[in-house]
Amino acid sequence: MTTMNPEFIEKIYAGWLAKVIGVRLGAPIEGWTYERIQAELGELTGYPKEYRQFAADDDTNGPLFFLRALGDSEEGYDISAQDVGNALLNYASYESGFFWWGGYGISTEHTAYLNLRAGVEAPLSGSIAKNGSTVAEQIGGQIFIDTWGLVAPGNPDLAARYAEKAASVTHGGNGVYGGIFVASCISYAFIETDIRKIIEKGLSYIPADSEYTKVVRSVMAFHEANPADWRKGYGYVRDNFGYDRYPGACHIIPNIGVMIVSLLYGEGDFARTLDICNMCGWDTDCNVGNVATIMGVRCGLEGIPEALRRPIHDILICSSVIGSLNISDIPQGADYIARLAAAVAGWELPEPWREILNRKHTGCHFEYPGSTFGLRIRAMSPEQAAALGSLCGNSQNSAPSGISTCGDCQNPALSGISTCGDRQSQATADDLRCQNQEPPAADLRNTDSDAHTGTRALLANIPQAGGIGHMLYKRTYYVPEDFDDNRYQPSFSPTLYPGQRFYGFLKLAPGSGDCTALAYAHNASTGKIITSEEEVRLTKAEWKEVSLTIPFLENGLLDEAGFILKGDAEQKDKPLDILLDDFYQEGAADYTIDLAESAMEVWSFSQREIRQFTRLKGLTWLSSDRLHLSCADFGEVYTGGYDWDDYAATFHIRPECPGSHLVNVRVKGAIRSYAAGFYAPGKLGFYKNENGYVPLAETDFPWELGFDYSICVTAKGNHFTVTLNDRKMLEVTDSSHPYLNGGIGLSVRDGGHISCRGIEVAPCPA
Repeated sequence: MTTMNPEFIEKIYAGWLAKVIGVRLGAPIEGWTYERIQAELGELTGYPKEYRQFAADDDTNGPLFFLRALGDSEEGYDISAQDVGNALLNYASYESGFFWWGGYGISTEHTAYLNLRAGVEAPLSGSIAKNGSTVAEQIGGQIFIDTWGLVAPGNPDLAARYAEKAASVTHGGNGVYGGIFVASCISYAFIETDIRKIIEKGLSYIPADSEYTKVVRSVMAFHEANPADWRKGYGYVRDNFGYDRYPGACHIIPNIGVMIVSLLYGEGDFARTLDICNMCGWDTDCNVGNVATIMGVRCGLEGIPEALRRPIHDILICSSVIGSLNISDIPQGADYIARLAAAVAGWELPEPWREILNRKHTGCHFEYPGSTFGLRIRAMSPEQAAALGSLCGNSQNSAPSGISTCGDCQNPALSGISTCGDRQSQATADDLRCQNQEPPAADLRNTDSDAHTGTRALLANIPQAGGIGHMLYKRTYYVPEDFDDNRYQPSFSPTLYPGQRFYGFLKLAPGSGDCTALAYAHNASTGKIITSEEEVRLTKAEWKEVSLTIPFLENGLLDEAGFILKGDAEQKDKPLDILLDDFYQEGAADYTIDLAESAMEVWSFSQREIRQFTRLKGLTWLSSDRLHLSCADFGEVYTGGYDWDDYAATFHIRPECPGSHLVNVRVKGAIRSYAAGFYAPGKLGFYKNENGYVPLAETDFPWELGFDYSICVTAKGNHFTVTLNDRKMLEVTDSSHPYLNGGIGLSVRDGGHISCRGIEVAPCPA
């Protein structure tokens, strides 16, 4: 078996990172004209706007989730257009989030989505024959296509075939040609650096007499005759291929024109190419995103300036219907693409990537040069560190008197700190969190000086840290206040849950002061910090595992997890240099959701979501200590981890109005899940959602409106048990492509209205 070129893996990361950089560069001025940009901003270099935290964008949603058609396929990697269409139906919420829902016949993607929902299969769903050329030839065929080039490194033939199928789900004609062109350029950039050769390779896969080819070749010819001034190149595109010549909201032809201008006049420089593309205006986030992916692969990580990379910080926020997938990072996406690329090509992964990418656990490996996986660091005040130290201490300290197991702290000096058995302790967020204040002196960077696995790790540098605790952590849940915008309406479920265990390997770098470490997690529902009680003293000689098994929590919602680092108080002027590697999580969830204690998260006037739930469709609200879900035709809400496998989930529900009332398990998306409950009058059943619910088992049961029921579904492998009010009612084995992982949810059909007072999730019984 051929071994995958390790440079391809790094370039996949570079290309995906560059895509996110390009989208963020263009997003603040999306839709601006060249003239407006010049008048208001002048010469652009770098980001036009600083973001507190960049939220979701359609230009990154589409590439990441459409590619899941490959991973989700049950028939191998020779996928069809309809497979990609199913990915769209599965991961996008109904007419919210994900991309622009501008209306049927106006938004190309919205039109195709409703066609697919109505049973019109791809590629007819996006074709000119179905939707007309104005709708079919808008820009989306190329803006969502990047990952099809990344998943076929050095194989533009394959990239072109995949791209044709993917783009045809929503587009036709020049809209599809654009997808083919961009994907094949990205693929070819893995093995070719000459920009004109890359462009020629892309053109070789589309009709020579197409309007798309005409604009590309015209700009190439103009550049050859006028190579000095990119503004003249832009003027040529505006005068001959401008928006005034093509119908629709955002036609593909003018935008590929300015993309080619930037690729040629940028002369191979990553930042300059992106700046030119941005200053040309029009659909800036789309254009700069596509150009950035081509250039990111071509230039590699060394060609991407730190000034563009650092603000991204490897974080990627998405807005799919699966909340735990919406909290992502760029290395995680690159890992997914690289695994698929190797599988599709039949390559064996090289070491250390074979070990790293084949791990079953979710986490951070830091093997990509410069990667941080979105980790953050902040300081505690000396008083906060002292409060924590008196409880957790080092080997000389024990818990102060007056603290009872699982009770509230009775020691006034440690108000708000409590212990919770099994060697766990807790402290309030007010005591231990620092209101997002990150000390400028503390810094995180990737290093190749040492590693627990592979060749790289994360280095936390904390000057003058003696006696002061610092928290090195990863966010596992977000709220609206964390973001500057919500154009594409993200919502979230946590990525870490009570009952699970996380761990990392830490080590002191040469020259560091002494340090101890604790693992911790923050419970957003109560505002308390959970820590491992015993500190681990780090050394320079060996890597030490620091871990925390999070106990069962009632109403637990974890929004960050990581490590508390505490330098020796006697070494106040000595910096800490701490290495972290292999930061992973594992295990089954064990917690409850009390809907009486929940809240609505207000993103905007039109978007209000129930905390830690995402919504496919339907009306949701909180009332009388219950979550309510109602619909005209159907409605579904989800929570939990996409990667959960075996578990037992108990739902305390009440059918409120006529219709179908269901609870969901193994939710893998909008068209892939299982459900148990009352689908029809007088029936209790267990159903499989395969783009429509089909019964796997049913039994007679005289359920009634207004009555409370407790439905427990145990999922173990492909075997499912349904109990109703503690009475076993159904047992089912699914032997036909079973769903082996996924979250939980609630569903209604046919005008139904269900309410739920709580959910309990527990490890699957032995």
